[in-house]
Amino acid sequence: MRDFTDRVAVITGGASGVGRALAAALVAQGARVVIADVEEEALRRTAAELSGSHGEVDARVTDVSDAASVTGLADHVFATKGAVHLLFNNAGVGLGEAQRRIWTLPETDWSWGLGVNVWGVIHGIRAFVPRMLEGGEEGWVVNTSSGNGGLTILPTTPIYSATKAALTSITETLHYQLLMEEASIGASALFPGPHLVNTNILNSGRNRPPKFAAPDSQPASYVSMEELAQSSGVQFRLSEPEDVAAYCLEGIREGRFWILPPSEDHDARVRQRYEGILARANPPLPD
Repeated sequence: MRDFTDRVAVITGGASGVGRALAAALVAQGARVVIADVEEEALRRTAAELSGSHGEVDARVTDVSDAASVTGLADHVFATKGAVHLLFNNAGVGLGEAQRRIWTLPETDWSWGLGVNVWGVIHGIRAFVPRMLEGGEEGWVVNTSSGNGGLTILPTTPIYSATKAALTSITETLHYQLLMEEASIGASALFPGPHLVNTNILNSGRNRPPKFAAPDSQPASYVSMEELAQSSGVQFRLSEPEDVAAYCLEGIREGRFWILPPSEDHDARVRQRYEGILARANPPLPD
């Protein structure tokens, strides 16, 4: 897909961060954008800010962990727009899990992380992809994974890493099955970076649904990206959402499955991990 003009794009987690940056970039390139998010106030504000001379941005409050909510989003978009050409399963949460051992994390933390980061993508695929296939038009599905879990591991974030590892596998399977179907749509896994991305994902807890309430809830181990970097033992540098959106759209234009950040440091970390696997070497602690 080379041209986004008049294409209908649906972006979950669209009220802020990478989702917002994707929406802004697509609107500027003539797409018809629908943003979905669980944060109603931020969602309406973002839609108003992005609507203008390039077109209106539609907004729909959606809880991606709830299948009916995502189906309602799909029903709304197909009823009002007629088609979907670009689906960004981007919504995600970060949990206050750093500095806690995997065996101490409550089941509801796992349920919340899996509910949004994994089931949210599954719900998106199930609600949109069959109708996109039926439409027969060119399209693309982008699932937002992470270098943390999706490619390498930070041992201080066990739930987040696990969800993103699952997401990479799900997206690669989707890619293969779309090829098997000789479909007119493709799929990509997006890996934001190359550094920690300057988003508000660390504040996810304020919108944690009651169904995922933790009985032994503890304050987050970090409240800023800098503190997260320190807890994970990585150098504190930030990547901006706008940069991620730019190379994401470039990846779609080029038809790439692996949408990776342009970074030699990032590539070196991935290469080290997979060379270690081929060498049957035990994983060392990250530097």
